[in-house]
Amino acid sequence: MSPADLAVDGVTLTAGAHRLVEDVCLTARPGEVVGLVGPNGSGKSSLLRAVYRVLRPDTGRVLLDGTDTRTLPARRLARTVAAVVQDQVAEFDLTVREVVAMGRTPHKRLLDGDTAEDAALIGAALAAVDARGLAGRPFDRLSGGERQRVLIARALAQQPSLLVLDEPTNHLDVRHQLDVLATLRRLPATVLVALHDLNLAAYYCDRLYVLRAGRVTATGPPAEVLTPHLLADVYGVTAEVTIHPRTGAPHITYLPPAPTGGHPVP
Repeated sequence: MSPADLAVDGVTLTAGAHRLVEDVCLTARPGEVVGLVGPNGSGKSSLLRAVYRVLRPDTGRVLLDGTDTRTLPARRLARTVAAVVQDQVAEFDLTVREVVAMGRTPHKRLLDGDTAEDAALIGAALAAVDARGLAGRPFDRLSGGERQRVLIARALAQQPSLLVLDEPTNHLDVRHQLDVLATLRRLPATVLVALHDLNLAAYYCDRLYVLRAGRVTATGPPAEVLTPHLLADVYGVTAEVTIHPRTGAPHITYLPPAPTGGHPVP
């Protein structure tokens, strides 16, 4: 499959009287890695749920290659979009390899077994997240970080045109955070990813959308978006933003709050 062209067109989501997302427009061009950032409760997870069709927009549309996702058959959507979500209920009585093999299900007919191609894709997905050594272990006995890597491998085995991830680096140590995000950059897919770590977002994302209270408050390349003014306005923090001499990406240094009394901070 070719990378998808994603367009979120004026999406609003509500839950009762509470507005989760309001009139959000977003694009991810084929092959881009687009980051969603913003404080807790800003609407990132809700917007992603609309993209992978768990939530139905009250108004607006989500378009994949120009087609409204609400019109796509479930099987075709599953072949096109893969999602890795936060706090996923994943008490599978299966081995790690069997969990990753579930990513191949949308490409099979009922009762089809694994082909040699399936086996190769499953192995490659496990290798991409450094989980080959876990293949025979029971999934429900893994640590939180190991589970996260396996669920990412399952999404990779699905070979989606659009990969949607909600905080995929949660529970991962630093090495595996870097490995996973580097893998996303190499995929022949469009990637929409919510991240809390702004330095990781600055390095790995082509463009960022900043959400606050359900609305897009800024969008553009990381170097244009991640300014001290925006960080103060959206996150309420004081920070310095420099260009890292080795990566060329914006690097954020957070400064402690000014003291309110007592001795000054040296």
